[in-house]
Amino acid sequence: MIVACLAASPGYAQDDKDTFEKRIPRSILGDGDDSFLTFTSENDLYGGGTDKNYTNGARVTWFDLGAEPPRLAEWLDRIVPSFRINETTSVYYSLGQNLYTPEDITAAVPDPNDRPYAAFLYGSAGLTSVTDDHIDTIEFTLGVVGPWALGEPTQKAVHEWIGSPDPAGWDNQLENEPGIILSFQRSWPEAYAASPDPLYFRAIPHAGATLGNVYTYANVGLTLQLTPAADRWQAQPLRVRPSIPGSGFFAPPSDTWSWALFAGVEGRAVGRNIFLDGNTFEDSPSVDKRPFVADASAGLAFTLGTTRLSYTVNWRSREFDGQDEPSIFGAVGLGFRF
Repeated sequence: MIVACLAASPGYAQDDKDTFEKRIPRSILGDGDDSFLTFTSENDLYGGGTDKNYTNGARVTWFDLGAEPPRLAEWLDRIVPSFRINETTSVYYSLGQNLYTPEDITAAVPDPNDRPYAAFLYGSAGLTSVTDDHIDTIEFTLGVVGPWALGEPTQKAVHEWIGSPDPAGWDNQLENEPGIILSFQRSWPEAYAASPDPLYFRAIPHAGATLGNVYTYANVGLTLQLTPAADRWQAQPLRVRPSIPGSGFFAPPSDTWSWALFAGVEGRAVGRNIFLDGNTFEDSPSVDKRPFVADASAGLAFTLGTTRLSYTVNWRSREFDGQDEPSIFGAVGLGFRF
């Protein structure tokens, strides 16, 4: 997950024949600060001030820049086109939970035309690798949808703590079902870059595909980023999928503070979304999903030494027929480099 943040180092005379992979400063690959622990919280309360649709997401990710890839990586190296194991390859692991609710959470019997109650509890493992002029990320997720995902006790405990209404309709949530997701993402971190001193600007397109009984979709997007030129080794903050992706990588000097501004858009062609389509093998609440969904986001990050705090606001278009308005939610990230 050097991901989408690496570009030619200051003062480096780029050779058009050099690839992005060859231009990565080797100090970034082994500077002694090889691990990142990132906590991410997404909630509609500190986005649009609502309590519906995608209402909460929490994720903790440990990313090890120097970890030796597992044996499975060698198999992926052989079967995934252009994915290569090399000195840039890194490993990360995540644990997370997502919650989804209808608009009226006080009704014991939810509106059948609104999205169902649902929760997803999961673990993920991923690999990221720089090859030539692109960065590839592969992520495998295994989890559970339904009561075993602990959505009801989580939301009720939080609502009691903050004084929000008690959610009354969790008895109508999706049934228990194992969830499997395989995601592939490619980005081009130097598709466009400029350095109007003392700033550094880059445009980073990305494309990918996700397969599974939880999500199946294809996605394309573009992220814009502005940082101080001297501290350009900063990626977008980590986000909860299927939000616009980020890596959480940052490497400004550890004795200074820095900042980054970013904005992005993404479009997804959705074949399956279990949180709208309902359970795969059992009858369950469901709604008619829209086949195309768009996200737009903007945010900022502040780094002080080996700690980074970020905030992102995300706008998501209507996801199903009958949804009154688009969703707006915020994301807060806290990352530590060690």
